[in-house]
Amino acid sequence: MHFSDYLASCQQWANAGLSASLERANIHNDRIREAMAYSTLAGGKRVRPLLVLASCEALGGTAEQALPAACAIELIHTYSLIHDDLPAMDDDDLRRGRPTCHKAFDEATAILAGDALLTLAFEVVADHDQLPAEIRLKQSLALAKAAGCNGMIEGQARDMQATGRELTLDELKALHEHKTGALIRVACSMGALAANANPDQRAALEEYADAIGLAFQVQDDILDVTATAEEMGKTQGSDIAQGKNTYVSLLGLDAAKQEAQSLYHKALSALERVADEQQTLRLRELAAYIIHRNS
Repeated sequence: MHFSDYLASCQQWANAGLSASLERANIHNDRIREAMAYSTLAGGKRVRPLLVLASCEALGGTAEQALPAACAIELIHTYSLIHDDLPAMDDDDLRRGRPTCHKAFDEATAILAGDALLTLAFEVVADHDQLPAEIRLKQSLALAKAAGCNGMIEGQARDMQATGRELTLDELKALHEHKTGALIRVACSMGALAANANPDQRAALEEYADAIGLAFQVQDDILDVTATAEEMGKTQGSDIAQGKNTYVSLLGLDAAKQEAQSLYHKALSALERVADEQQTLRLRELAAYIIHRNS
């Protein structure tokens, strides 16, 4: 199967799982349910679910074993986007080419929908009888750490505090290792746990994830100045206009592209310690997709 077909198949798999997760939650409040579905089912590349699935399959696991972790991470990612878009944060009007949640509904509903998605993520992991309780506990702990005060939240706080002042390259990397990289890292980790990986395999997958997580952000920064608003689904150059630090603003466009290539090769090197090339094919293809995407 060509990677583009695999990506489309994974997106359908993740979307079906997310729809089922929302349905099983039996949300009684119509407006909150609509806001949660509006943001969760708005599309997107579903990179994080793909990472869970590809990491699990690389180690002999199944899609059924991977699905709860894939859905949980995407629910948390969606909650973070809803909150990031709020006027108190990034104050964005568009997300994936549509009005952001607080624009389509209202700020209070957006906050509550985000909170609900965050807590639902842990329910999805816990309420899955296809994996041993010990594995589900490890997954829940890993997810809590990645999404919490020393993970994604730390990255968002660093991002807010950095706006308007110039960071060093090391500071910028630390920011994105938390804000974007934490969920990408835990996606690989939770996929590995679902397949009962050994510690060395899990560590190598986390190293791969660290590299592609930064590469993803570098490419985002490149696209912020090279892609059209239609391609990105948001205003072109919005990060620079808001005074945010980006790899392009610190390194320049050419050097940023070189950095993305370097991170790509680092990711491939880490995969050599996970399994053979055929088993890790999808992970290698995903690394290439990340640095070559145009949206």
